[in-house]
Amino acid sequence: MNGPTQTKFRVDGMDCASCARKIDTAVRRMPGISDVAVSVTAGTMTVTHDDTIDLEAVGTKLSGLGFQATPIRPRSASAAPVTEHALGAGPEIEHHADHGGHDHSPSEGPWWSSRKGRLTIMAGTALVLAYGIGLLFPDIATYAFIVAMLVGLVPIARRAIMAAMAGTPFSIEMLMTIAAVGALFIDATEEAAAVVLLFLVGELLEGVAAGKARDSIRSLTALVPKTALLEEAGKIREVPAETLEVGSTILVRPGDRISADGVIVAGESSVDESPVTGESIPVQKAVEDNVFAGTVNGDAALRIKVTAAAADNTIARVVRLVEEAQELKAPTERFIDRFSRYYTPAVVVVAALVAIVPPLLGSGVWSEWVYKGLAVLLIGCPCALVISTPAAIAASLSSGARRGLLLKGGAVLEGLGKLTAIAFDKTGTLTEGKPKVTDVVPFGRKVHEVLRYAAALEMGSSHPLALAVLERADEDGIDAPAATDAKALGGKGVTAVIDGVEVFFGSPKAAAERVSMPMAHSKTITSLNDDGKTVSVLVIGNVLAGAIAMRDEPRADAVAGLKTLTDAGIKTVMLTGDNERTATAIGAHLGIEVRAELMPEDKQRIVGELKREGFVVGKIGDGINDAPVLAAADVGIAMGGGTDVALETADAAVLHGRVGDVGLMVDLSKRTMRNIYQNITIALGLKAVFLVTTILGITGLWPAILADTGATVLVTMNALRLLRPIR
Repeated sequence: MNGPTQTKFRVDGMDCASCARKIDTAVRRMPGISDVAVSVTAGTMTVTHDDTIDLEAVGTKLSGLGFQATPIRPRSASAAPVTEHALGAGPEIEHHADHGGHDHSPSEGPWWSSRKGRLTIMAGTALVLAYGIGLLFPDIATYAFIVAMLVGLVPIARRAIMAAMAGTPFSIEMLMTIAAVGALFIDATEEAAAVVLLFLVGELLEGVAAGKARDSIRSLTALVPKTALLEEAGKIREVPAETLEVGSTILVRPGDRISADGVIVAGESSVDESPVTGESIPVQKAVEDNVFAGTVNGDAALRIKVTAAAADNTIARVVRLVEEAQELKAPTERFIDRFSRYYTPAVVVVAALVAIVPPLLGSGVWSEWVYKGLAVLLIGCPCALVISTPAAIAASLSSGARRGLLLKGGAVLEGLGKLTAIAFDKTGTLTEGKPKVTDVVPFGRKVHEVLRYAAALEMGSSHPLALAVLERADEDGIDAPAATDAKALGGKGVTAVIDGVEVFFGSPKAAAERVSMPMAHSKTITSLNDDGKTVSVLVIGNVLAGAIAMRDEPRADAVAGLKTLTDAGIKTVMLTGDNERTATAIGAHLGIEVRAELMPEDKQRIVGELKREGFVVGKIGDGINDAPVLAAADVGIAMGGGTDVALETADAAVLHGRVGDVGLMVDLSKRTMRNIYQNITIALGLKAVFLVTTILGITGLWPAILADTGATVLVTMNALRLLRPIR
């Protein structure tokens, strides 16, 4: 016997957490099944099983519950060869209409072509015909309405029975069936038929609304082109993007979408990253810059080395994370789930008491109270309540993912809004993570000359400070002269001969050993050091020529991002291993409390102290070096770029490295929790109102079903407001 195997199904008709629970309960009881994972957002079910399982039986089981299950087969790794062209050739590359292996959801297409849509249309038509027959032939009107009711009720009753046999006796379908059949016995056939139709309409609207939330995250996948132009042995051929291997090289023409995550190896162009990052301004990209699948190349051809397979590119990972996050429930959602398990049986008991007790006590006729009991049964349907939380969380996770805000489940989403203190790492989190030239100070020479000689000395070096000098020289359009006899002086600097003169570029202390340092220049260097900058001094011959100051500068949005958090009443603090002087200078610029010269265990200790002081603490870091403190915080958030973000360590991630996105993440959490409370109020409020009016005899079966289906639709539509773009 082979080991456990996983099979993934696309499930049509699964629109809420209640549906998912029915599916999970039913399939988990089947022989050979060891685990079941149902994702409402993705519309999928993954079954872990042994080789004794009958996959057709799984589909049959779900069909009995009213769902359509279709196995998702792995995409084909092969494709028909395509026309090859020499590099740089002019003719267009032939396109193929189909590359095989693409799965399609059974729920694709207009609502009226779905099973629920067709059933709703049939039930509506039957009800209209029943009204017509009732007007023309009043004597058989009752039978006409019974037939109209059965058109919709038979499939519902079948699902109710199958769900009860599969372990879910108190399903919404069972409540609906009891209410409709009970209405027949008190001669409320017209209302019974109308109630069945309204129930079907509510289910259909719920499905359409859930589809919109599902499509929001699925649409990300559509951003990645189906094909890529693969370069091999001087030829270019079109291949399915899913077959690209790490290390292969692809050509991306101007205006084309980039088909894989990678690094540019040739070419320079602007890239529109708005489909992935939400940023409206194209980013200039050059050799060695990273690019993401789904972004749009601008005005020049790029050759890109693939760094991630299709299943692991940025978009695929975002989609996968959101789908997995749906299975990690928020505390509020778990409470509602537990509550609904007792709530539904309690509703049945209350409805029975309403129908039986008053007539037994002589307070009315049986038909009147049975009618009210059936209405209570419909009012008590838990759909709106059960979907109130997961609908909002699904919409928020999808909306956040489109902005590069990735959260590992509803618990994290809920926890973010409760943060009262956030601790930031410095390097690469509040700062860019690489030094930049901030000041070029001439001492007797011109600015461009200082840069010219310094760039000549640093040419070919990969040291971060050297790269900063070369980048500044390139920005200023300075051509570095040739240097000979270059020597690196450990811990001091570098020397070389330029234009026949020995030139030194290094630390102020080493420079002072070579030439005298005037007091004014020493004060200038000290002032730059006090600002947290690293200063290198240039000596040409025996003459002090100038100094260049460099610093790892704060991110462009760091000040505004931190202000957003402090304005929201959240304490912010910088925890860094950097020296006190540099950290203090950066902290003063950003307006944040600073704790410097810390070891990882010191950061962990400080987070613990904040928690003991009563703060709910979030920690923002790179997710790798800060693993202990990320784990110690209430919510750990990784700050990263593209595929390097360390999701394994953190609870959440700011994919695009913007400090301001932390505030957006907190705001999204708070908006989501407000939305959930609104949904719960709508669900329970409508039920409470109609319960009272039903007992008083003001409303009947029609308004009763509207109390449930109407509330379900209202709750879902309210949750969908969270899909609006985050600003």
